[in-house]
Amino acid sequence: MITKEQAEFYRENGYLLVKGVFNTEEIEMMRGAMEGIIERAAKTTLDHNAAWQGDYLPQEDMKKLVLKGFHDVHYHDASFTRALSHPNMAAILSKLIGPNVQLHHSKMLVKPPENGAAFPMHQDAPYFPHEKHTMMAASVHLDDTDELNGCLSVIPASHKAGPIAHIGQHYLNHKEYPISMGTPCPAKAGDVLFFNYLTIHGSGPNRSDRIRRNVLFQYRDPEDLPSEDTHVNWGQGLMVCGENPIFKAYKGAH
Repeated sequence: MITKEQAEFYRENGYLLVKGVFNTEEIEMMRGAMEGIIERAAKTTLDHNAAWQGDYLPQEDMKKLVLKGFHDVHYHDASFTRALSHPNMAAILSKLIGPNVQLHHSKMLVKPPENGAAFPMHQDAPYFPHEKHTMMAASVHLDDTDELNGCLSVIPASHKAGPIAHIGQHYLNHKEYPISMGTPCPAKAGDVLFFNYLTIHGSGPNRSDRIRRNVLFQYRDPEDLPSEDTHVNWGQGLMVCGENPIFKAYKGAH
């Protein structure tokens, strides 16, 4: 699914955009599944606005911004379980992580038209630090994205600097690391952006009249152990490629 040159690009730059990983039918299935999750959540007390707060945008803009974000979507719809272990995904992951690949978690992100929330520049590492830093994200695009509707931007090779101190664990100083500093990664529906959890990334708000929907899967080498007991859930550890060399009894979180 990817060449040696692409794998080397990932190692050097900390990210890789792969075109056409999912076909139109698979994308439509995930769009429908996402809509179902939003509808079911709206009928509960668990629905919420996941937009990050802070001073990275004017307060008047912050008040208007909305982000629908829910974790572990593969617990809610089987289309995401099929997607995270899709043969195309497995073929790519085995080249970027190694023969053994384990799921850490999944989540969905929806930026509605005109007021979809921004994500200031950050690393994912502070949320779930690991010893060997094999952790990576795979952002599956369910819509065409560009800068106008808030596509992801990355800072190439920033993963080589290692973990960086974040403001309140959430994001980097926006004056030192503005979103404009990043390289935009526009993509088509069905494309997947892979990036290391140390790669600095973010995205601007959705200022367009188009929705921006992404599903994000986080993967790791099963021998890359967490250095802190954070972001643990009862379904963590699904093997996507190969085997788990570490035999133990997996028990549910509280």
